[in-house]
Amino acid sequence: MRFKLVLIIAVIILGVATGGFFALATGVPSVEDLKKYRPSDGAKIYADDHSLIGEFKIEKGIHQPLKSIPKHMKDAIVAVEDRRFYSHSGIDYYGIARAIVRDLMHVSLKEGASTITQQLAKVMFLTPEKTITRKLKEIQLAIKLEKQLSKNEILELYLNNVYFGHGAYGVEMASRVYFGKSVTQITLPEAALLAGLVKAPNTYSPYNDLVKSRERQETVLLLMEEEGYITPAQRTAARQQGIVLSSIKSGPEANNYYLEYVRQQLEQKYGVETVYKGGLRVYTAMNKQTQVAAQKALQEGLRQVDKRRGWRGAVGKKENLKPDTDEPKLSFAAQVGDISKGTVLKVDAKEAIVKSRGLTGKLAVADAQWASTVIEKNGKTKIIKNLKLTDILGVGDIIWVRVKSVSGKQVSFSLEQEPDVEGAVVAIAPETGHIKALVGGFSFSRGEFNRAVLAKRQPGSAFKPIVFGAALEHGFTPASIVNDEPISYGSWNPANYDHKYYGPTRLREALAYSRNVVTVKLLEAVGISNVIAFAKAAGIQQEIPAELSIALGSVAVTPLELTSAYSTFANGGIHVNPIAIIEVRNAKGDVLEANEPEGNEVMSEQDAYLLTSMLQDVMSYGTGGRANFGKPAAGKTGTTNDYKDAWFVGYTPDLVAGVWVGFDDMRRSLGRGEVGGRAAAPIWADFMRTAGAGGSGFPIPEGVVQIPVDPSSGLLSNESSGVVREFFKTGTQPRDYATGGTAKPREQIKADYD
Repeated sequence: MRFKLVLIIAVIILGVATGGFFALATGVPSVEDLKKYRPSDGAKIYADDHSLIGEFKIEKGIHQPLKSIPKHMKDAIVAVEDRRFYSHSGIDYYGIARAIVRDLMHVSLKEGASTITQQLAKVMFLTPEKTITRKLKEIQLAIKLEKQLSKNEILELYLNNVYFGHGAYGVEMASRVYFGKSVTQITLPEAALLAGLVKAPNTYSPYNDLVKSRERQETVLLLMEEEGYITPAQRTAARQQGIVLSSIKSGPEANNYYLEYVRQQLEQKYGVETVYKGGLRVYTAMNKQTQVAAQKALQEGLRQVDKRRGWRGAVGKKENLKPDTDEPKLSFAAQVGDISKGTVLKVDAKEAIVKSRGLTGKLAVADAQWASTVIEKNGKTKIIKNLKLTDILGVGDIIWVRVKSVSGKQVSFSLEQEPDVEGAVVAIAPETGHIKALVGGFSFSRGEFNRAVLAKRQPGSAFKPIVFGAALEHGFTPASIVNDEPISYGSWNPANYDHKYYGPTRLREALAYSRNVVTVKLLEAVGISNVIAFAKAAGIQQEIPAELSIALGSVAVTPLELTSAYSTFANGGIHVNPIAIIEVRNAKGDVLEANEPEGNEVMSEQDAYLLTSMLQDVMSYGTGGRANFGKPAAGKTGTTNDYKDAWFVGYTPDLVAGVWVGFDDMRRSLGRGEVGGRAAAPIWADFMRTAGAGGSGFPIPEGVVQIPVDPSSGLLSNESSGVVREFFKTGTQPRDYATGGTAKPREQIKADYD
């Protein structure tokens, strides 16, 4: 009875589909030009050394003529994707009938039954959604393709456009990504592995799951034998032949956030058609080494933040593990520092045996100590004293591990975890405004949201240098005294981070230790409108409310904005608009766009130096100590309420960099104690060190003097000891000598500097 019902429904659906098929026939694209197909010339994107870093084009692969593709690669694809490819006319009617029955049995669109020709139609012309309309168009296009193109022409187009995962389109790019060589050189087992990826690239990727990839490879080899493409002996030999896979390189992946930022700008100005088919040549400010350094520093720093939060458990479980039969004959050239998923084969209190990417190694309890803090399913944490590996791991657990050391065949791992915390890094050359690096998250493949330019987050105390910069421009000096004391503005009672008050405080000391009360008083004295005007001139584009709370960073900004504002201080008070695209040329070589640095004076060179010297103290003895990387630098930490955002923005004379760390969910906290100086500053230091930033230091400009002052009052001192040497813009140095020095009330401060 059920079979009859299914049959009746199938006949009805086929009737409706037939009518819809002919109705849609006039709406499908023409394929006459495919016979003369040549990859369109999209936009080529270049780094600051004019080396190619990316392309925006419709066809994303590297075209390889069919005659250059090995026979076993072609056979493997046909065997696994469309075994009746050479006999059908574009549609596999037997496959469709089977798919309809299975879909009806499951009450969903689960079976594709798509031929290679149908898949090509979808890849070249259609969207990937699963709808009846799209399926009918796909069938109509497949019939047209079969009438106008030969089987070899269809297969060549398919092999050069189908997606294989990890950004690889077409067999040539796929072979380079997975094996580090051209498809012309791949072996039978390598071809079987690639062919197995097409159905579900993420699921069967050897980088994601080596065991599933191996199983899928064996399925392809079996199908090739069944179709007569290989003999049983060839299949057995291929199964036993080892494959060495390339390590995923960070370079191309590191460029993606920057390229996405460039793409959006190009599309907005020139349109999608021109960007993808117009042959543009785009020269950017990105420095490849700096970009890679930014991504590596961010990823490593986010891992450290995430580990301090606690162990979230294994990412999966392999049931009924049989190490002898599950042994994949796929392996990687082991490199210290590589991070990948692994399967726990054995585990006791002190040691686990882990299989990862074809390598079997040991994980010692000492290399998993951070996991003694466990995040339970209810979100609460528990601390395990005297951690045993059996407390957190079991046989069959799938975990992340890092290659700690390799000695011959001996491999040791350390326990890792993919962080769920996010972040961003921006680096700018202050003199030109050139954006040398831009990373908008932990991984572009995990999420394309570019936090560096789109995430608007409160900067906390990282906004304070803008307040202090405006104050210097309005007559204050680093030695000006403001009383750090309890204060109230209606229902708002700003307090210092440690809830202590320190009395009369010099501005230099207040900035170094990030004193909130002093900053709010300073904003009030300078005037909110003056600080807002200063912030806008320095590059803050967001609307800034005229509220005293902006002193503590209540206005939301992007990492790019705040980093650009700090470039003003590094560039002697001149703000230069940030530039990613330096020049754009058309296919003929004509210049369509040339972006020269555009600057405006925000503050005097002397005041910029005074602020820089104050921000140097933030790093030498203040809140930014963890950002110290051994070279002269200046910068500021930032932390928002409940530890939701952590910042460090700083600079050397030649490079400005900003780091933000937080969750995409703005309600989530990084955890108690995860201030900017702990969560963001180490990332900044690691990046600046790796990027090779720094030099001899910040030169003192003309018009700046340094004189000894009394640390309590900021006035001149004739004492031989107990004084500090302070910088002043010529003419602003104190003229009176200290006589015990008392702080003025905030009303008097404002009157003195109006």
